[in-house]
Amino acid sequence: MHVMGYPEKLLTDGEEIITEFRPHWRLLVIPAFWFMLGLLVIVLVFQEWAWPDNTTADVITGVIIGIGMVYLVVRPFVKWAFTQYVLTNERLITRSGMIARSGIEIPLENITNVVFSQGILERILKAGDLLIESAGESGQSRFQDIPRPDEFQSLLYRVREQRTRELAKEDSGAVQSDATERLERLARLYEDGVVTEEEYAEKRQALLDEI
Repeated sequence: MHVMGYPEKLLTDGEEIITEFRPHWRLLVIPAFWFMLGLLVIVLVFQEWAWPDNTTADVITGVIIGIGMVYLVVRPFVKWAFTQYVLTNERLITRSGMIARSGIEIPLENITNVVFSQGILERILKAGDLLIESAGESGQSRFQDIPRPDEFQSLLYRVREQRTRELAKEDSGAVQSDATERLERLARLYEDGVVTEEEYAEKRQALLDEI
């Protein structure tokens, strides 16, 4: 699925791209049909099969066809080309828009459920939709017409689990480091005579239990 380069300057320290992709190519089928139809009509117009020797009619027809091509061909292609899905080892990112950009970023640890759906035609074309449920403000995010949604669902689960384990290790390390520092402070207080031997033994055991 790795088809384009997500800017590295937008990644955090230690963050790596797992995969990135655009929406499924099936979104370009209808624009391609309109493009071929538009070309055919243009050829007919400039071959003067319609309105012979009528330049004004040709110009008007050409302008109408041009506007139609922009709306039916260029607009959907630009939307497809500038829609981007990125999965890193820390978050799931979606970006869309050429000039006015919008997007969603979901931390992997916030994802609670991932559901994919496919119709019969979508199964044949290996396309489908993905519904991401997450904690926090995001709630639900639907990624429509993505390639191989079932494979991406499995990959997302694996990367999320790895992220969860890494965060758990970091939290455990932070707790252990904090308890060690408190043990050192307690030892200094005992050496300075601030706490009694009984208090020292009791507090020391409590801190060891935390570790």
